[in-house]
Amino acid sequence: MTYKGYLIDLDGTMYRGKEPIPAATRFIARLQEANIPFLFVTNNTTKSQEEVAENLATNFDIHVSKETVYTGSVATASYLKSLDKGNKVFVIGESGLKQELHEAGFIIEEKNPDYVVVALDRQARYQDFETATLAIHNGARFISTNKDTNLPSEKGLVPGAGALTALLIASTKQQPTYIGKPEAIIMNEALGVIGLAKEEVLMVGDNYETDIMAGIKNDIDSLLVFSGFTKPEDLLNVKEQPTYKVPSLDDWSLR
Repeated sequence: MTYKGYLIDLDGTMYRGKEPIPAATRFIARLQEANIPFLFVTNNTTKSQEEVAENLATNFDIHVSKETVYTGSVATASYLKSLDKGNKVFVIGESGLKQELHEAGFIIEEKNPDYVVVALDRQARYQDFETATLAIHNGARFISTNKDTNLPSEKGLVPGAGALTALLIASTKQQPTYIGKPEAIIMNEALGVIGLAKEEVLMVGDNYETDIMAGIKNDIDSLLVFSGFTKPEDLLNVKEQPTYKVPSLDDWSLR
């Protein structure tokens, strides 16, 4: 099967925390040499597109423009604008998300926000969750950037946005609208950005629950690389398998 473009995860696929994955750097170089378009699709909301591109260049020798990065922050801002239900938002999240929402015209509001958005926030306090809980009880729409319960890092698996979202689910007894992989919201927007149809692209990632399910749920072929979150034994009892599986991206040939 030949693919005209690639949608590619970052954390666990291109790197593990601060640890480089040399095969990933070589994979991107092969795509660039072959002039095959690709788009990094990441649930990470802590960095802006520019910061993600700079991090890839500085720490992992992957040189791309910011336009090749599609973050959960961009997808969240785009989705909220499409709802057109107000511009007041309370955010549990880091600078990448807040910057994107600000640039999209949203303002921070604690008492009567139209939306509560929860994402990865490594400085979150109990007070933030108290404010978010009360706002949701008062009618704010509950949005979560993604379901990732854990993130691979050089220290091991650490809590992700999904773990923080679980706290608000427990305290509000409500389910959020999820934006990031494996949801259709971010995948449809990513396809629009790369300008290709579902059958023309391959979703590449290390996490069965997000990257591979993003492919399965959205009728996009998927490639699971065992460089991060999901291990081969995790697939033993999984009914829906990835389209392809490889130990390393060095094992994938551009077809």
